[in-house]
Amino acid sequence: MVIPNQAHDMARRKHEEAAEHGDRWLVSYADFITLLFAFFVVMYAVSSVSEGKYRVLSDSLVAAFRNVTVNSRGIEMAVRPDAPQIAAALPRPARRSARETQAEIQRREVKEKMRGMASEILRVLGPLVKDGRVRVTETALGVTVEINASVLFAVGDARLAPAAGNALRQLAGVLAGSQFPVTVEGHTDDTPIRTAQFPSNWELSAVRASSVVRLFVDAGVPARRLTASGYGEQRPVADNVSSEGRARNRRVTILIEAPTVSDVPSEVPIAPADGVAASVPPAPRPG
Repeated sequence: MVIPNQAHDMARRKHEEAAEHGDRWLVSYADFITLLFAFFVVMYAVSSVSEGKYRVLSDSLVAAFRNVTVNSRGIEMAVRPDAPQIAAALPRPARRSARETQAEIQRREVKEKMRGMASEILRVLGPLVKDGRVRVTETALGVTVEINASVLFAVGDARLAPAAGNALRQLAGVLAGSQFPVTVEGHTDDTPIRTAQFPSNWELSAVRASSVVRLFVDAGVPARRLTASGYGEQRPVADNVSSEGRARNRRVTILIEAPTVSDVPSEVPIAPADGVAASVPPAPRPG
């Protein structure tokens, strides 16, 4: 049984709760409107740039890079010695050490000398280069001059042919004017040889290289700069199946060494003045 006063209180409480729940959305709406207003205020503040402050910033940057000071009215004034400079805060490129600079200069000089020597060799051996019997190549090791054995020797012989003397002496004249070491390498094809003088291709290739070295010494190239090596048929540059390949492998390779050159390409073709290519891959070096 419900007492009348209690029923009245319950009805009033339900009415108040209903009214309270019905007006709660106004709080959220008011918060939303407040935030939206604050957002537009911030946007307006950001979009409004003070012309005076902007001018001061612009004049300061101009003054820093023009090495003068500018006051708030844009008038240039003398630079104070103790005034901080923006340029001083900028990163400066690292200075190269004197040793690195000197090494770079030496590499460039060596490279230029090798190029000049290659051009001079092409000049003195021009006819043989055009015939394809001499090939000149600039490599990371220096300048390689590859001479077909048919130009220098008879078959199975290590004595220089009379016609080869003039060409080799001209080449020796170029080598005598430089300070680079010179290695002369003798190479043969895989055809075996068995004579009293040359029991194998090793002896034949070594004696052929020695014959060229001896001529260079007689022509004025210092002997201390010369080295003779014989490789027989062990370092072919072509196959030994065809006669053309065997003729290609019978050769004398003259390497003008430049061990300090480290920045030249692995192989730079050297072409004579008339545009005839004179480069082939050089024979592999020992070691």
